[in-house]
Amino acid sequence: MSIEKKVFGVTKDGKEASLYTLRSESGMEAAVTNFGAVLVSLLVPDHKGGRLDVVLGYDTLREYEENGAFLGSTVGRHANRIGGAKFTLDGAEYHLVANDNENNLHTDKNHGFHKVMWKGEPDEAANAVKFTYLSPDGENGFPGNLTMTVTYTLLADGIQISYDGVSDKKTVINVTNHTYFNLGGHDAGSIEDERLTLRASGFTEIYPGAIPTGRILPVEGTPMDFRKPRRIGDDVDADWEQLNLVGGYDHNWALDTEFGKVEKFAELTDDRSGITMDAYTDLPGVQVYTANGLTDRKGKSGAHYARREAVCLETQYFPNSVNIPGFRQPIFDAGTHCRTTTVYRFR
Repeated sequence: MSIEKKVFGVTKDGKEASLYTLRSESGMEAAVTNFGAVLVSLLVPDHKGGRLDVVLGYDTLREYEENGAFLGSTVGRHANRIGGAKFTLDGAEYHLVANDNENNLHTDKNHGFHKVMWKGEPDEAANAVKFTYLSPDGENGFPGNLTMTVTYTLLADGIQISYDGVSDKKTVINVTNHTYFNLGGHDAGSIEDERLTLRASGFTEIYPGAIPTGRILPVEGTPMDFRKPRRIGDDVDADWEQLNLVGGYDHNWALDTEFGKVEKFAELTDDRSGITMDAYTDLPGVQVYTANGLTDRKGKSGAHYARREAVCLETQYFPNSVNIPGFRQPIFDAGTHCRTTTVYRFR
């Protein structure tokens, strides 16, 4: 399959961004840009003979230069939250920007991985595009010169996102993709009727600021129990402390899958389109975010997006794990690769 490349625009500082479009014979189509290694669109065949773009996004590069909600973004060096905006490695304390009250969220809203220019390399044989970025020692407060690659591979029934990071110093690497999914179509409105299943019997309890306490609580008997399929909207507004803290679902589930092995961890179904998405990862957790804080904004093709009109399934190491010894650590020695894969398949 051929990969189409075209100019996506010019950044405010004069750098030209490219948009790569990948297509499969099955009708799948994805567009990605080297600005932020962002997934711009993902067209999926529906059950009516058409195709739906199932990810929220923007039409222009300038909008991605703003992108306060991280639509479609590659997030790093560290996704999610770090309590107190600091951590310690081998006795040295590293300070990050406090951009979520006193905590750090998604590294840096203005200069994280989603706001830098990556090198794009199309691979037509694999129907993939590999993006590479060198994050210099000290960038955003993290140690080490980190070479990071993110590869989007279009499959016959979905998309695979592969990550590979290696640093010349011991450092933290916890990169994710922040795509907002709506399986009824990016402009289809509320996702509260979509049915979610999670292969997870526990979640990381949070305190105000959405920082994990260090305890993994059972989902049994709580609004967090998605071990069997049910509507996202069933309990999203339940008067329950953990939900009240973040206005709905914005929590990390501790997956029952095997760490290091790519296994199915979630299923999402939309009855309007008939589309089901199966999600796979080799990581220990997933942040499920029901777009509680997505304010009204203009999206692709004249669409308007608002609260609860998408759901994110952000595969990851647990939030703030670098400060919680009992959690699996996203810490990698110099020369040690952080390799991980996430796959979204549609049927």
